[in-house]
Amino acid sequence: MGDSNLSHHTSVHKALGGGRVADVLLWRRWGGGAMLLVWATTMWYLFEIAGYNFLSFVANVLLLNVVILFFWAKSASLLNRPLPPIPNMEISERTIGMVSDELHGWINGVLAVAHDITIGRNFKLFIKVSVGLWFVSFIGSLINFLTLLYIGVILILSVPFVYEKYQHQINEKLSVTDRTIQAQFRKIDEKVFSKLPFSSNKEKKMQ
Repeated sequence: MGDSNLSHHTSVHKALGGGRVADVLLWRRWGGGAMLLVWATTMWYLFEIAGYNFLSFVANVLLLNVVILFFWAKSASLLNRPLPPIPNMEISERTIGMVSDELHGWINGVLAVAHDITIGRNFKLFIKVSVGLWFVSFIGSLINFLTLLYIGVILILSVPFVYEKYQHQINEKLSVTDRTIQAQFRKIDEKVFSKLPFSSNKEKKMQ
């Protein structure tokens, strides 16, 4: 009970990491949230509604950037203007190490699940994975991947914000629901399980 009460009082901002990402998801940085929403809407419209090809889009964007940078550099040398402020395009070894560590953790997690299912014969885990994959396959047959990704972005930008705004009311309703479920289980235990033979034998042994 103490852990559940503590989790109810934990702020949403802290649960999301308390950094810039949390600020964007909770709309404390309106610019970042708006840019993410506009970017996701634009990508979804271009590739789903307008039928734009992803490869053509990437190629055209790169071509436009190359042309702009080329003529900018040419005009800068002729007019004695500063060159385009292009940052040093170099990935540090630290960044590569962080990415490899994350991939290492994900791959090991997947392999551990596969080991538990095949070697450990974990039936519950097998059912969970099977149901999860079936659900993903079912959703994929109904909705395009980009549409599903766009819906995910909308939910990410709306659910944490709404939950933080109405956290107290939601936690109260959840606690009432939890108490109701526990009371129903106690009634089932008293009316059904207490009348079974093994439960009565267990009570006699305890006495």
